[in-house]
Amino acid sequence: MDLTPYFKSVLDQDRAPVVLCDLEHTILYMNTAAAARYAGQGGTALMGTDLLRCHGPKSGEMIRKVVAWFSRDKSHNLIYTSRNDRENKDVYMAALRDGDGKLIGYYEKHEYRDRETEKLYDFKP
Repeated sequence: MDLTPYFKSVLDQDRAPVVLCDLEHTILYMNTAAAARYAGQGGTALMGTDLLRCHGPKSGEMIRKVVAWFSRDKSHNLIYTSRNDRENKDVYMAALRDGDGKLIGYYEKHEYRDRETEKLYDFKP
């Protein structure tokens, strides 16, 4: 059974931007929220391009260091990379591994810390 559409749907339903990259820093996928967030830089047209071109030299260096850290140990899977107080969010890089634990890429994940304002189980028409 091909689970790809299910995994894609999970990512696309996330309200926070998620950008998936391979080990060569190629942007493989951007969820809907990431495409909207980075629309000014090209949005989905960024898929297939080098993520490092979207970052300055210091950020690029840190991304490379994180990927090297991920590759050193299978337990190295998540690292906190930044805080944005204006948007009340934390940003992380997370390792992507195959079924054997081999590092195959990484992703950037934004986590917003605002309290949810929706009503519980508010089924809208």
